[in-house]
Amino acid sequence: MSRFFFFFFFFFFLPLLSSASGGVTLAPPSDPFSAGVALNIDCGGTANFTSEFGRSWVADLYYSGGAAGLVAEPHRFQLPQERTLRFFPPVSYGKKNCYAVPLPNGRYYIRTFTVYDNYDSKLRSPSFDVSFEGTLVFTLHSPWPEAAARSGAYSDFIAAVPDGSATLCFYSIATDPPVIASLEIAAIHPLAYDAASTGTDLILINYGRLTAGSSLFGPGFSNDSDAFSRVWQPDAVYRNPNVSVKALSAGGHQIYGANQAPNYFPVKLYETAVTTVNLGDTLEFLLPVDTRLDYMLWFHFAEIDSGVNAAAQRVFDVFIGQEKVSRIDIYKEVGGFTAFKWSYIVRNLTSRPLSVKLVPVAAKPIICGLENYAMVPLDMVTVSSQVLAMQALKESLRVPDRMGWNGDPCAPSTWDTWEGVTCHLSENGQNLVVTQLDLSSNQFTGSIPDTLGSSNLQIVLLNNNQLDGQVPEKVYSIGVHGGIIDNCSKKKQVPETEAYACGAGRSVKLYKFS
Repeated sequence: MSRFFFFFFFFFFLPLLSSASGGVTLAPPSDPFSAGVALNIDCGGTANFTSEFGRSWVADLYYSGGAAGLVAEPHRFQLPQERTLRFFPPVSYGKKNCYAVPLPNGRYYIRTFTVYDNYDSKLRSPSFDVSFEGTLVFTLHSPWPEAAARSGAYSDFIAAVPDGSATLCFYSIATDPPVIASLEIAAIHPLAYDAASTGTDLILINYGRLTAGSSLFGPGFSNDSDAFSRVWQPDAVYRNPNVSVKALSAGGHQIYGANQAPNYFPVKLYETAVTTVNLGDTLEFLLPVDTRLDYMLWFHFAEIDSGVNAAAQRVFDVFIGQEKVSRIDIYKEVGGFTAFKWSYIVRNLTSRPLSVKLVPVAAKPIICGLENYAMVPLDMVTVSSQVLAMQALKESLRVPDRMGWNGDPCAPSTWDTWEGVTCHLSENGQNLVVTQLDLSSNQFTGSIPDTLGSSNLQIVLLNNNQLDGQVPEKVYSIGVHGGIIDNCSKKKQVPETEAYACGAGRSVKLYKFS
């Protein structure tokens, strides 16, 4: 099965301060798509609790394997979700290294927190992959920088959940057990980040979400809210250090145009900015990228200098790489003390890091924030009707965890698969389809759902189970069209005129369980 693989390049490192690292109460967003849909999972935790900031955390309920543990130095991590973790066996079968979280269909902001801190006394941090819905989103390589090993690494992405369940899986690269300390999920507007034009079949992986002229802020790290639970980190480590800058503040002026659908960018983002110290200097950011991927950049501007009160007083050009892509006059666009958002997609990269320059035309350049997202297409997924049919089959037969029936039935075989399920490309090459189902000799009880059959399913093996009911007409039609069905059961058969011989293969007779 062909797949689009890439390696991880961006870590979101944040020091864990006991006064700021737990969580805050999310301000209820006005957006109806977001309201009330948020989940904070304490990985390895055993009880629900509310943090000292009023943020609710739930016990570790949605794992399918692995073991709970404690970090080696809990005194460094003051809050409950900081002190526990879950680690997974480096070698397993089925989707035993996954979280399967039931969620309403929609788009979500998902943040993981990984803390190593020598929990296994091996004095060596692990290496592992993280996938979402069968698509690789992070590759965490050893050795981690000291900041990650001691303080934890945050990584986040934006993705759609189309089938009522979000599946996040962890896979060992070598012999190391993958580990996770917390998992946070928040609903976002379905059209956020230009989904209307780019489509929802992309995962946007955070390679930098920067606030200019401000310190770290966002839910879980400060008392500042964000409707989507995004965290905004200082831009200093991404700026060209050879250019002197100074911070600007709105000075208490009200900022208009922020916190609006569909992106709900927080007002705080536009209350500070950076500009150059010297007239004529170029403000430059150096962003981590992988040349095999495309990137979506979001620029955030606001004219918060009251001395600029007319168009043409502050103008600068935006260069991405060596190409001039826009000329910005904030006051001309929106006036003063008003948020101005602009996005650009970068394709066909040839070098890294990616240089983003604000080149002055009139006065000094200014910027409030910058976001950089890798645009990773979802790997081929199973036709949605088959996903639902297989989920119904799992519920009817009460398929055990050992068979790994979580997430996409056609998950990559290089990681692990649904045991007994074989998939191939659909005829149009756009999706994966289930072509063979071997459930023989599992002593299953229950019945076969009417939704199971499809024109793609060619082989169904059901023998040596304790099934009830009858084979649905759609499954029966597999034999009619030359496929193979074998449901020889130890249960009593109906009269021979309605049955077929065990193992006969190309039967056109409907076999009933009694």
